[in-house]
Amino acid sequence: MRILLVEDHIELSRWLTKALQDAHLTVECAMNGADADALLHTQEYALVILDLTLPKMDGLDVLKRMRARGSKMPVLVLTARGGLNERVQGLNLGADDYLAKPFELAELEARVKALLRRSQGNEAVTLTCGGLSFDTVSRLFSFNEVPLSLTPREYAVLEALIIRRGQAVPKEKLFDEVFALVDDANLDAIEIYIHRLRKKLESASGGSVAITTLRGIGYLLEARGA
Repeated sequence: MRILLVEDHIELSRWLTKALQDAHLTVECAMNGADADALLHTQEYALVILDLTLPKMDGLDVLKRMRARGSKMPVLVLTARGGLNERVQGLNLGADDYLAKPFELAELEARVKALLRRSQGNEAVTLTCGGLSFDTVSRLFSFNEVPLSLTPREYAVLEALIIRRGQAVPKEKLFDEVFALVDDANLDAIEIYIHRLRKKLESASGGSVAITTLRGIGYLLEARGA
C-alpha cells in the first residue's frame, strides 16, 4: 500500500519514511503543500499523513482542496499545532484523525493501522468480547462502559486480539502488528505485554474475559462463564 507523507522537516520525514517502510508500506514524500496538492490531483494513496505548517501551501488548504475534489483518501494530520481550535478545524475540513507533535511511535503505529484497516472496509463500530468493548472510531477500550487504561503497546496487542476474538493469534503475527516499526524489538516482548494485559483484564473483569495461551498455536481472547 502506498502512503503519501507530507512533512517539511527533513529529519522527521526520513525517520517516518524508514519506520513506515519497515512496516512494508510504500512511502512517497512531499516537502511542501504545493507538491502535495499536485500529487493528490493525480495519484491515489491508501493514506495521507499531513503536516499542517508547510511552505508554499498550508496543510489545511491542502486538505480543503483535496476534499473539495471529492477525494475520500484517509488523512492523518500530524502537526505541532495541537490546540483545540486547530484540531476542530482540521476534523471539520475532513481529516480522519489528528496526532499532535511530539508523539509516541507506538501511537502513530496504532492510528495508521486503524485508518488503513477502515479504508479497506474492515471497520466495525464496536467490537466486543464479553463485557470488554472496543470502539473502533474513538479507539477506546472499556469494560462494562468503564474505560480501560492501557499503554500504547498494551493497546496494540489487545486491539490485535479483539479484532480476531475467538481465534488463536500466533505470537509471530502479534509481533508483526505491534512491533513492525521497531528495529530492536524481541519476539519475547509480546509475552511481557500479554502478562500485563492479563492482570488488567483480571482486575477489570474478575476473570470473565481472559487471554488464553494455546501452546504452539498462539493467544486467544475469550469470554468465560455465563
